[in-house]
Formats: sequence, C-alpha cells, structure tokens
Amino acid sequence: MAHFSYLSDALQAELKKTAEAIVAPGKGILAADESTGTMGKRLSNIGVENTEENRRIYRQLLFTSDKSMEGYISGVILFHETLFQKSDDGTNFVTLLQNRGIIPGIKVDKGVVDLMGTSEECTTQGLDDLGSRCAEYYKLGCRFAKWRCVLKIRDHTPSPLSILENANVLARYATECQKNGIVPIVEPEILPDGDHDLERCQKVTEKVLAAVYKALSDHHVYLEGTLLKPNMVTPGQSCAKKYSPQDVAKATVTALQRTVPAAVPGITFLSGGQSEEEASIHLDALNKYPGKKPWALTFSYGRALQASALKAWAGKNESIKAGQEEFLKRAKANSLACQGKYSAGSIQSLASKSSNFVPTHAY
Repeated sequence: MAHFSYLSDALQAELKKTAEAIVAPGKGILAADESTGTMGKRLSNIGVENTEENRRIYRQLLFTSDKSMEGYISGVILFHETLFQKSDDGTNFVTLLQNRGIIPGIKVDKGVVDLMGTSEECTTQGLDDLGSRCAEYYKLGCRFAKWRCVLKIRDHTPSPLSILENANVLARYATECQKNGIVPIVEPEILPDGDHDLERCQKVTEKVLAAVYKALSDHHVYLEGTLLKPNMVTPGQSCAKKYSPQDVAKATVTALQRTVPAAVPGITFLSGGQSEEEASIHLDALNKYPGKKPWALTFSYGRALQASALKAWAGKNESIKAGQEEFLKRAKANSLACQGKYSAGSIQSLASKSSNFVPTHAY
C-alpha cells in the first residue's frame, strides 16, 4: 500500500502526453516570457518605447509568422500580460497558438530573491499562491509552466545551501503544477558569468542536477510529466581557454547521463547568452554526440530565437514581415540542430553572430 498520495492515472497520462508533444522530433520552445522590464531592455536596444501596445505588436509578429513555424515550434512560454492580449483581428493569443497546434505555456515564478547566509546567492519566490494560479492558468489554456532558479559559479559557490534550497523549491513548484494538469519545466540555470573552465562547469552542473532529481524524487514528482531546462555545459564567459562545440557536447551529455533519469521525456536547453549561431551549433553538436541519450535534446530559446527578429523589425510596421523571416530562420536552424542536421553557417541571419550575453542575467 502506498504511504503517500499520487497523481491519478488520467492526470499522469495527460501530463506525459503534453511533455512528449513539446519535445516532438524537430521541435522546441519559443521562450517569449520576458517580463515587462526585460522586454523594455530589448525594445530600447532597437529604439522602441516600452508600451503594452508595442509589446503586443512584437509578440503578435512572432505568433503570426507563416505556416512553417508550426514545424519548428511546439510550445511558447508566455508572460502573464500576454495571456490576455489579442491579435489585430481580435483573436486571443492563447487561442491563436492553440489553433496552430502550438502549446501555450506560462512563466509562474516571481523572480529571484537573496538567500540569507550565502555570498550573494539567491532562490526563487512565488510558491505561496502557486496552486491557485496554476488552476487559473490551466483554465486559460496553458499546459506547461516555467520556473527559473539561478546558481552562480565562483570560488566558493554554488554553496551546498544554495544547491539544496533551489532543488527543493523546484520540486515544490513541480508538484503544484502537476496537481493542476500543468507540465513543469524545471530550470536550474547555472549562469555563464565567470572565468571558470569547462570542467568546473561540468562538475557544478552534475552536482546541481543530482540535487534537483533527488528533490523531485523526494517530492514524488511524476518525471514522465516534466521537462528539464538546463544550461549547456560551457566555459565561463571570460574563460581564456577556447573549447570546440564537440567539447561542449561531450561535457554536457556526460553531465546529463550521470544525473538525469531516462524517465524524463526531454531536455529543452536555455541559450544562456550564446549568440544565435552558437546556440544552434552547440545544440547540433549535442545531438551528433555518440552515446546514450534517452531523452530528446532540444531548445527553449529566448534571445537565440529573437535577436535577429528584433533587429529586422526595429518597431516599424513595414518591417514586420522581415522580422518574421528572421525569426523563422533561427527556428528552422534550431529545428535542424535538435535533429543533428544543422551545418554551421548554413542559415545566415541578421544578428546570428552577435553575443546575447547579459552579465548576471535577471528576468
């Protein structure tokens, strides 16, 4: 007899089906969940005022891209405001995505806060009313969620306290989502800031992911109905030593093999400040890397799908189509990359080589 309550068979089946649909072959996630403040930074870079209407127009640009989008993008992570916005013809954005066979998702964390007793480390808030918010988001059409935790590599971090607390908060978030029919994307991001080498990032990634899956197990989270959104294992942004995409692939796949259970349907990598082209090349190398990979390896990119689109659009009505074309180029590149079929440089886009790195990136 079980000594704990568990999700019903019907709920498990629903969660598993959603998670598997998100990581269908050749498809990944568009992360369009930038907060109002972060969207403001993106818009100011192209000289556009940060108004609700401009944010709506830009997101409409992405969501109404031509039919090929449906072959590359399985899900879109939305910000709360976007759930209630409509396209020019009055169609709610959630309905618009659903009509295209794209699954709407929602960012549910309420941002990072300082973790007392650590050296400038943090945890993520938003658990208090999460159950009721998830129930509401489900009613509004969302079927998956995202919650970002942030860890930092420095001489004495991440600390055991930070690793443990962030793993635990991710597990609590995951249970609240699953009870309400929403697939939790578990995101423990190890920031790329620093001069550490590839090996250090690999070791830290292994420790963090091992703690996360221990916590998920302790909380009886149904792994088949979850996805992982980790950093790729890369050297720190200011590391003097250069590594090849194959080095990154080996370090990343090895770290995942050692820590992520085969029950997890897929791993949707964050781009973590990589340029658009780097993010595609690395994802391709991961999928070409030989060895056991029992999960789909795909993308959940924000900046690495949008940098060229923003630059091409630049807030001009007459450039909406140009913005969409740039977005679709990167979507196609990453669709190929998650199948191990991308050739470096084969899809040129406006800002593909530009760094998307933001120091100590916050949302």
